[in-house]
This record gives sequence, C-alpha cells and structure tokens, in this order.
Amino acid sequence: HWVGDGFNVYPLFGSMAFTKEISPFLMLDYAAPKTFHATTQKRGVGQHPHRGFETVTMAFKGEVEHADSEGNRGIIGPGDVQWMTAASGIIHEEFHSTNFAKEGGVFEMVQLWVNLPAEHKMSPPSYQPILASSIPSVALPSSAGSVSVIAGAFAGVAGPARTFTPINMWTVTLKAGRAMTAPIPAGHTTVVFVRSGAVTTAGDGGGEGKARIVQGQISVFSREGESCELEAGEEGDAEVVVLSGMPIEEEIAARGPFVMNTKAELREAMEDYSSGRMGKHFKSTGR
Repeated sequence: HWVGDGFNVYPLFGSMAFTKEISPFLMLDYAAPKTFHATTQKRGVGQHPHRGFETVTMAFKGEVEHADSEGNRGIIGPGDVQWMTAASGIIHEEFHSTNFAKEGGVFEMVQLWVNLPAEHKMSPPSYQPILASSIPSVALPSSAGSVSVIAGAFAGVAGPARTFTPINMWTVTLKAGRAMTAPIPAGHTTVVFVRSGAVTTAGDGGGEGKARIVQGQISVFSREGESCELEAGEEGDAEVVVLSGMPIEEEIAARGPFVMNTKAELREAMEDYSSGRMGKHFKSTGR
C-alpha cells in the first residue's frame, strides 16, 4: 500500500503486527526498489503525530528528508538510519529529499516500529540521525561477508543507536554459499529479513528446522535458542537485516499513529493531539 505518495510499502509482519508474538517490534514496512521519475513536487507523507513508540527508518537507495515539531531536521541516504523516539508525542513529516526528487532514481527503504515499555511511553521525544559513517562494520571469519552494527552489539562491537530496551539491529552481507552464526540473547524475539538474494536459516531453539527465505521475505525464530545460522544461496550474495529484542510483557493498545497500553490512554493521546498538547505543526521543508 502507499503511505502518502512517496512510500509504496509492503507490511512484512502480517497478522503478527502489533501483537506480543513479535514484541518488542510492532510493524515492519518494506519499500522495495522502485524507480521514481524526476519531479519538482514533494513526494512523501505530510505532518502527522505519533506517541508511545519509536520509528526506525533504514535507507538503502534514495534519500529521505525528515522534519519534526521538536525542531529536528535531517536527510538520510544509502546506509543511513533515522531513529525517532516519539514517546510522549511528536509531529513529523517524511519526504523524498529535494535532490532525490529533482534527479529521480531508485528508492528503497525499511521502516520498523519499536514499542516502548509503559515507563518510557511518556518520556521526552528525541531524534537520532545515524549516518553510515558512524555505523561500525565487522568482518566475518573466512571472508564470508560483513555485519554492520546499528544497535546492540556483534562480536564485541557496539552500535551507535541508543535504545530503551535490549535490541540488536544488524545489516549483513553474506557472500554466495557462505554462512555465519549470529549469537542471540536467550528470550529475544529474532527476525531475519532478506533484502536481496536468498538465505537458508536455522536456529538452535528447536521448532521449524531449516527454512529458505528469499528477497522480500522474513523468518521469525524461536525465543528458546541463543543463535541463528544464516547461509547464503550459491546463486549470489545475500543482503539481510537481523533484528532481535527482549519482548515487552505488557498489553498493547494501538490505533493509527498511537501505541499505548490501554484504550483510555489512546483516547487521551487523541485528545492531546487535537488540543495541541502533542507538539505544534511547523513550517514544512520547502522545495
């Protein structure tokens, strides 16, 4: 479906979205590679509110321009990440950057919604622009590929993102026919998303055994294991996103742009937004 007129996304979690089954994650939308022709018009989604969670945008191709009611402004391009903590409330907009819209090209991105525990849902909002240059890369043994660490840690290397609950977020490049074993803390919800190529996955927690997933698909692992194995297909290299996080054992009440714990809190969020207590609308980024 389209979000505004700039993001043609596919919801990857399906019926698991906004359930405890996928906690602490809420929603994962993928904008598969799509060509946009040059334009002088703004493409994207205009000002809208959020409360109670975080949005994490990963840019792979093209550029995304962000602005919000806290005064944050930023543009992310290939390899960059935008980590916005809505928490008590924020109004923001997301558009293709001015330069990308003017030049046109291929656009590809992922947006993940991460839940916040009740104790942090009303914390002050914040914004983390995480540029590719600040994301460390770890070489895999035997030249099998590399892991870029956005959040959490891999092989003792920590990522730059600040998180409220334990979360790992890695982008992985696996060379054709090569394999890796990723250590996952016990009890974590673990999701593997294949951006390109194909991988065979296996976890040590029992259950489904091995599974082959291809471009645009996800695999969710048992929480019982402490590692997941990934092996790229012989036909080519694979680009993979690995997410793991400690579940938040709380009720989930979600409606539109708000994710709280109770329906009463949702009503309060809607009232706060309509009365201007969730941030003020601001002058939009121009063309």
